[in-house]
Amino acid sequence: MGLAAMLVANALLLRVGLAPLQRLTRAMTTTDLLRPGDRPAVGGRGEIAELITTYNTMLDRLEDERATSSARALSAQEAERRRVARELHDEVGQSLTAVLLQLKRAADHAPPGLGEELRQVQETTRASLEEIRRIARRLRPGVLDELGLASALKALANEYGGSGLSVQHSPAADLPELDQETELVIYRVAQEGLTNTARHAGARRAELALRRAPGGVELLVRDDGRGTGAAPEGAGIRGMRERALLVGARLTVDRAAGGGTEVRLTVPVPARFPAHALVPARETAHAPPP
Repeated sequence: MGLAAMLVANALLLRVGLAPLQRLTRAMTTTDLLRPGDRPAVGGRGEIAELITTYNTMLDRLEDERATSSARALSAQEAERRRVARELHDEVGQSLTAVLLQLKRAADHAPPGLGEELRQVQETTRASLEEIRRIARRLRPGVLDELGLASALKALANEYGGSGLSVQHSPAADLPELDQETELVIYRVAQEGLTNTARHAGARRAELALRRAPGGVELLVRDDGRGTGAAPEGAGIRGMRERALLVGARLTVDRAAGGGTEVRLTVPVPARFPAHALVPARETAHAPPP
């Protein structure tokens, strides 16, 4: 009887002693640097407590390094987008404009049959020019620089609405003042959310809303499509998570009530930036035409 009691007591003590180590093991297997969460509580004695403390310190450092490297990569990406957009506008756009003028002159002086063919080429060239301008606007949202976030989101909703997706835009008039970096993060998340809806969701309707939330603002992108299901997150969603971390925001991607997908970005104001989280300075020259 005494031996059995001793064995039970030893088993209980061993279980209690190993519980902190089990919590640490669960934390290590579920940690995602793009989804910062709670740290395992420091417990146990001696080396176990020291191991948990070391793990938490390492995780803090890894998250800081990931945020810094992500900020640098996204900053370089924004700079490259601006460069490509400027070249599309200044080089390709102006060249196509010159071609349009030459085609018009040629069509005006050509025989009737040839003139009609030249006008058809004109229309094809004009459509190509509009597509170049559309791509440039998506690469570098000039309306965000010039008119602010509310107008940029409205233009984004109109752009996707013209592609066959019905986008309901719900602007808010009482938003707090946001810095440029936060506005760009919100815009890019909204853009990626609508892009995913248009390409993959099979949706007919979408909702885009930006509103005040306790301590900040909240962006909502919701659709009536097929939902995310159990598919692993793609590069687009992980890119949204990286951008959210730059401003200390919280991003959730869930199944919407009644079906579809709901992307929700909650941004604190003022935003919390890690080191090197600055996007390139905005330019006002060479803006693509509206």
